[in-house]
Amino acid sequence: MIWIPAGEVKFTVSEDSTEYKYIAKGKSFSSYDNFFRVNDYFATTVDKQTMLPNTFVRYVEEGDYRRFDSLTFDHRNLIVHSLNGKTKATAEEKSFAIDSCALDLLSVMYSLRNINTNEYDPGESIDITMFLDQEVFPIHVGYDKKERKKIKDLGKYNTLLIHPELVVGNIFKKGDKMNIWVSDDENKVPLMIESPISVGSVKAVLQSYSGLRYDGELD
Repeated sequence: MIWIPAGEVKFTVSEDSTEYKYIAKGKSFSSYDNFFRVNDYFATTVDKQTMLPNTFVRYVEEGDYRRFDSLTFDHRNLIVHSLNGKTKATAEEKSFAIDSCALDLLSVMYSLRNINTNEYDPGESIDITMFLDQEVFPIHVGYDKKERKKIKDLGKYNTLLIHPELVVGNIFKKGDKMNIWVSDDENKVPLMIESPISVGSVKAVLQSYSGLRYDGELD
């Protein structure tokens, strides 16, 4: 299989006295836009005490697919207020019941990075709850194994291989499987992802990182 460079994603984290803010921006390279243009923006604010999301917003442009999604979480009353539609102008506002640990699409990733995998054995699943597109999804993240993995252009690393359960819909079909290799250390940096998408499959490889919470180079 020939892999064609198609785009890049940049993740950033900032903070104030009470919240973390996670931002992810994904864009296709201009040379790839005529085939399948991507211009995605995700942002989440998370309470520092509970590590639960307060707000979430996403703007998605992927080929002909468009989606605007804005969430405000009320964890005290177990409600999420959703503004969801093809565009911000046409989005409809609704409220939904959630459980006490509901996460959004972006805070899920950072929540998993804080899990102590030493408490799990290979083959076990980590259960989380995600609210997406006005639905609550119980997600099982399978912890597969520890693996010494060669990462393209980076070298070999000690990794953990995990398999998040995928939500069947516009992008994923029943039976689709995602592979994620993260560094086997306290930072759990995503090193490589292999995933199906609506027009085939995609591989994402870490290019650079900075400002990790725990000191030291990835092993």
